[in-house]
Amino acid sequence: MKLDKLLNEIGFYQTTGSIQDVEIVNVEMDSRKVKPGSLFVCIDGYTVDGHDFLQQAMDKGAAAAVISKEVSVSGDFPLIRVKDTGRALAMLSAAYYDYPTTKFPLIGVTGTNGKTTTTYLLDTIFEQQGKKSGVIGSIQVKIGEETFPVINTTPDVLELNRIFHQMQEKEAEQVIMEVSSHALDMGRVFGCDYDIGIFTNLSQDHLDYHKDMDDYLRAKSLLFSGLGNDYQQGKKKYAVINEDDDASDLLKRSTAQQVITYSCKQDADMMAKNIMLSPGGVAFKLVTPIGTTDIKTNLIGMFNVYNMLAASAAAIASGVGLDVIKEALESVKGVDGRFEPINEGQDYSVIVDFAHTPDSLENVLQTSREFAERKVYVVVGCGGDRDRTKRPLMANVAVKYADHVLFTSDNPRTEDPVQILEDMTGHLTEEEATFEVISDRAEAIKYAVEQAQKDDIILIAGKGHETYQIVGQTKYDFDDRQIARDAIKVKGE
Repeated sequence: MKLDKLLNEIGFYQTTGSIQDVEIVNVEMDSRKVKPGSLFVCIDGYTVDGHDFLQQAMDKGAAAAVISKEVSVSGDFPLIRVKDTGRALAMLSAAYYDYPTTKFPLIGVTGTNGKTTTTYLLDTIFEQQGKKSGVIGSIQVKIGEETFPVINTTPDVLELNRIFHQMQEKEAEQVIMEVSSHALDMGRVFGCDYDIGIFTNLSQDHLDYHKDMDDYLRAKSLLFSGLGNDYQQGKKKYAVINEDDDASDLLKRSTAQQVITYSCKQDADMMAKNIMLSPGGVAFKLVTPIGTTDIKTNLIGMFNVYNMLAASAAAIASGVGLDVIKEALESVKGVDGRFEPINEGQDYSVIVDFAHTPDSLENVLQTSREFAERKVYVVVGCGGDRDRTKRPLMANVAVKYADHVLFTSDNPRTEDPVQILEDMTGHLTEEEATFEVISDRAEAIKYAVEQAQKDDIILIAGKGHETYQIVGQTKYDFDDRQIARDAIKVKGE
């Protein structure tokens, strides 16, 4: 693509050097990935400034660069100066990949909890409908049957457009993605043409980034305001909102598009009635604008009823029939790391879950408590370099619902694991709760397994599907599920 054609997208800019007849073969923000013909966009990030790597990009053959600061280069190298390279990158990457999100229906799912499960429920529903779908989320990128690893819940805007373009090339007919508050606030999803936005819930998390809960909610609301203010013939857009969440009113006011509400507690467009919870799954009557049907599924807990309502609402808005939704929901076995049972033939239960907020931990512990015949153990920690204010809240939830708590490391990152645990437990007393502190996560899991007796439940919370532990700046291989399996086998020998 010619550089001058590509620059038509960004409006106002200043140039140094000639931009005529410059051919661009790709767009890059990482100088290490630059190749001859690349357009290098200098992003001033949290840890590094791309302007410092401009010479490296030039040495590797960059054809031109987009900058927002004064730089010194030799010769007639083309420079395009803009006010905000981050916004320019969003516009340039969308244009370079020919606006991929206009080529297929796109559903975005935001909320503190339930994003991953909701996206995978939708994937199953569309698969049941016979559509090839793409999924972008915290576990992986999935296109049909192919899967690819991801770094962030929501990739950066350049990588996101590359993924969308790849999905278009592989003929995805529907795309579903998790949309984090960070991504919304930082502009990672600028330019995405969403057809449906889903809100799951809001509870405390990410206050290391957001200044308070109001700011956190503001970020979430961007998905719904981003659905647009116009009404295009043949392209209806919808906001799917959890009516039972206190944030629902503000989010409904944030969009100009049609709102579909769902609820387990009050009148809404989508409702779950006659809910029956059991250790083997849930059953309920699904009431929708297009009819009513009975659902019986292997998914466990009230939180999954909400996830199924959210997915069903978006599916109906997408034109999926109720019979297809029923078949899909009843076929789901589970999602990696989301209330995932670890079964090696033992006579006690071991469950791994991603719960890493006070609200999500409370949900899974309440669910465990409902089915417990004996003791409930929980192994739980908090991540380093993240919201410190939720640490004592997590501990309070753990000691409230579990019979015995093992506080341990999560992903300590650059923080001292001992200090993180002190932040969690410093206010607790032995009179208030039964707990132990074992900073080594593998040892804490092994200890819980060793202590468990027949009909006990062990919940290992916080990391779920993750196959690593971050200590300092290094990722080490670590999978709660495998650690638990090994411990169960050793105990059974």
